[in-house]
Amino acid sequence: MEPGAGSGAQSVSGRWGTAVCVLTGASRGFGRSLARLLAPRLGEGSVLLLLARSAAPLAELAAELRGGGTGLRVECVAADLGCEQGLRTAAAALREVLPAAPPGRLLLVNNAGSLGDISKSFLDLTDPDEVNSYFAFNVTSALCLTSTALQAFGKRPGSSRTVVNISSLCAVKPFKNWALYCSGKASRDMMFQVLALEEPDIRVLNYAPGPLDTDMQLVARTKTGDPEMRQYFQSLQESGQLIDCTVSAQKLVNLLEEDTFSSGAHVDFYDI
Repeated sequence: MEPGAGSGAQSVSGRWGTAVCVLTGASRGFGRSLARLLAPRLGEGSVLLLLARSAAPLAELAAELRGGGTGLRVECVAADLGCEQGLRTAAAALREVLPAAPPGRLLLVNNAGSLGDISKSFLDLTDPDEVNSYFAFNVTSALCLTSTALQAFGKRPGSSRTVVNISSLCAVKPFKNWALYCSGKASRDMMFQVLALEEPDIRVLNYAPGPLDTDMQLVARTKTGDPEMRQYFQSLQESGQLIDCTVSAQKLVNLLEEDTFSSGAHVDFYDI
C-alpha cells in the first residue's frame, strides 16, 4: 500500500493511515492471523470489519483487537455467506459501514472459502444442490460482496482501493478429488482478473498463501479420496513443509506495502 514501507515491528503502528479494511473468513486460520497483522497498521479512526460464520471466535478476536489502544473501530458480522440470508446480512453491514467510513484507503480481503467434499471423485458429483451450494459460498459470495463493497465505498478523490482474493495453487493446477475446490479457485482468479481489467484504478491481487498448517490441511490429508493425493498432503506435514499462517499473512502484508504487483496478478507464497 505504501511503496517502500518495511515490515519492522517498531514502525508498524498506524503506518497505513486512516483506512477501512474488510476481511472475510476472519475467525480462524489464515484470516485470524491476517487480522492480527492488519489491526496495528491501521491509524486512528480506521475501521476493521470482520466477517465469518462462527460468532464466538469472531467476537473473541474483535475484543482482542479493540484492546490494542490504537483508536481502531472493530466491527464483526457473523453470517453464513453460503446462504442468501447470510449474504444479505453481510451486504447490509457493508452498506452501513463503508459509506460512513473515513476516506483514505479501502482494503477488501476475500479469504472465506471451503474445500467441499474431497472424499468424492468427479464422477460422484451428481447432486446439483451440492455443487450449487459450494459455488454459492466460494464464488457467488466473493463476487457479490466485492461489488457491494466497492459500490458502498465509492470513488473518492485521493483514496486508494485494493481487493485481495486468497487464491491457491489449485487455481492453476488440477488435484484429484478436488474438482470443486480447484474450479472454485480458478473461477475466483479469473473473476478478479476481470475486475482488474474493468477498473484500472483498483489494485487487485490473487494471493496463493501456500500449504498452510490449518484445519483445512488436516482434512486434506485425512479425507481426500485419492490415496496418492492423501499421501502427498501427509508428506507435507511429516516433512515440516506446512507454512505457519502468520508467516504467509506477513508475506501478503509485505506485498501490499510494497505495492509493486501487476493488478490482477496471481502471486504465490513461493514466488516472493
